[in-house]
Amino acid sequence: MSDFDVFNGDADGICSLIQLRLSEPRNAKLVTGVKRKIDLLKEVDAVKGDRVTVLDVSMEKNAAPLARLLDGGASVFYADHHRAGDIPEHPNLDAHIDTSPEICTALIIDKILNGAHRAWTVTAAFGDNFLEPARRAAAPLGLSNDELARLERLGTLINYNGYGANEEDLYYRPAELFKQLVPFATPMSFMAENADVYERLDQGYQSDMAHAESARALKEDDVISVKLLSNAPASRRVSGVFGNALAQAHKSRAHAILTDKGDGGYVVSVRAPLTNRVGAGELCSQFETGGGRSAAAGINHLAECDVDKFISAFEAAYRA
Repeated sequence: MSDFDVFNGDADGICSLIQLRLSEPRNAKLVTGVKRKIDLLKEVDAVKGDRVTVLDVSMEKNAAPLARLLDGGASVFYADHHRAGDIPEHPNLDAHIDTSPEICTALIIDKILNGAHRAWTVTAAFGDNFLEPARRAAAPLGLSNDELARLERLGTLINYNGYGANEEDLYYRPAELFKQLVPFATPMSFMAENADVYERLDQGYQSDMAHAESARALKEDDVISVKLLSNAPASRRVSGVFGNALAQAHKSRAHAILTDKGDGGYVVSVRAPLTNRVGAGELCSQFETGGGRSAAAGINHLAECDVDKFISAFEAAYRA
């Protein structure tokens, strides 16, 4: 029997898997990648009797390989908060899907584990820009404001590390970062005992956020903001957390970050207003390489000729 751990390379995917493996260690093959690499199940060659854990990647985007694995006899545990499409009814599938606007995958895992590793849940929720759910989850831990701020920073840094066109853009490959984090029972012990990793990410984050301040506004008012980042590794790394920061700074505004790919197209990150966390996934799914969840979504390739079409659709979604 072989085990496969398949997970999104962002804070939610990594911290969800940390919780599971602290509770049930496995010597599993890690299948992951940059945050936007979500068609991960096609890389899994599990057969009858194998166990596959899938975390924080859309079932809708992995429907065909999921069916192949299930029909081949592998057992699949699947937890996620993105658009799922039709969830198959299969004896080999244990699905935990919740697309509610105020939940992330780590919160789903936290419920399954009865809060066994709650501090990692809180870190994930902060990283995925679920600030209020993170604080609610943290309440039983009795943390100080300073401790909460440190978990928020760590979650942001783990999430920041997941963005890039490929793993060469990142400071740490997501599988490597997971291996750095999982030995620690709490994120507090990680920060105390593995300061080099934390500091490297923190310095990179500060530098890249300073770079993002130069982003040009293509359209901006009280309702929507569309900003353009240049074609640079810093832009690719910071696009998602920059969008999260803008969403927190202007809670009633919808935000779109377009990052120039240098090939006549753009990567798009969309954040719905925090006062109305809906519509992002539906908006991005109108475009061929788009998808996501109601509060945050993206498009992997938006052709230059479709920029005006996107901005019009963005306005239509949030100006009503």
